[in-house]
Amino acid sequence: MSSYLEAYGAAEEQRARRIRIFKTTSIVVVAGLIVGLTLYGLLKNRSEEQQAKFFVQLLQQKDYNGAYRLWGCTDTNPCPNYPFNKFMDDWGPQSPHADESTAHIGISQSCGSGTGSGVVIRLDYQGSEQPVPLWVERDSKVISFAPWEECPGRHLHLSAWLKSVFSR
Repeated sequence: MSSYLEAYGAAEEQRARRIRIFKTTSIVVVAGLIVGLTLYGLLKNRSEEQQAKFFVQLLQQKDYNGAYRLWGCTDTNPCPNYPFNKFMDDWGPQSPHADESTAHIGISQSCGSGTGSGVVIRLDYQGSEQPVPLWVERDSKVISFAPWEECPGRHLHLSAWLKSVFSR
């Protein structure tokens, strides 16, 4: 049987050990939460951004029929409100956006929830061209012109800030 003095510091050691485990676990959970939220902010609109990049790539390659198909339109089944000749006026070689090599994705914001939701992706151009806001449907990945420069409501622009931090 041990004496009182031999077990004197054992309870204090166990308490200190529990505190260390709690602190370590808390730090790991908070770090995991920060990393998870950062990745979510960077990747939540990735497939829609890839669709917009593919659209710009097709325009750079002068594949206007392929780019027009990304709008959900074809030569045989043109969009009723956006015929191919109007598309060429907006995106063809004589358009203000003829040089797509300077285009890059500015902001991308999720709008809406459920069906009819999509992402506003702003194409920014180097030089004097105005940015062009595009709308990419989440379900079908069909591209169109966005009805707004940004989604309605207040925005923190955290994903744009994160991209600016990590793209340097």
